[in-house]
Amino acid sequence: MSALKETLRRDLTAAIRSRDAVVAATLRMALTAVTTEEVAGKVHRELSDEEVSRVLTKEAKKRREAATAYTAAGRPELAATEEAELAVLAGYLPQQLTEAEIATLVAEAVASTGASGMPQLGHVMKALQPRVAGRADGAAVAAAVRAALSR
Repeated sequence: MSALKETLRRDLTAAIRSRDAVVAATLRMALTAVTTEEVAGKVHRELSDEEVSRVLTKEAKKRREAATAYTAAGRPELAATEEAELAVLAGYLPQQLTEAEIATLVAEAVASTGASGMPQLGHVMKALQPRVAGRADGAAVAAAVRAALSR
């Protein structure tokens, strides 16, 4: 079993014992998503820490999008619930890159690929993906690449 999954289980037990409903519900949801990913496909498999982190990143993105949608719909109480769940998940994710760090990585990728315009966007994204995976939102990275290539 991956260390991250074991940490999630241990923290779930602690949250249940301390009667922290938000943390317990969020960790149950996260462990369910991990289990679902493990049994997806033809053969059951154990996920590595990186794969568990990828699942948690997807779940965090869902919470972020739901909070935005609830806020736009005038439902601040539901948005607050989603943001609380996002805060719990954020504790298990790698530190996110700042805009300045993303810009630096984009500049390096553009220079290394020799990209000169928008047709090379895919090449730059391909070079960047391994360096930013799990540490930055793909849409933010793509926007930074577009901005760099349009100059």
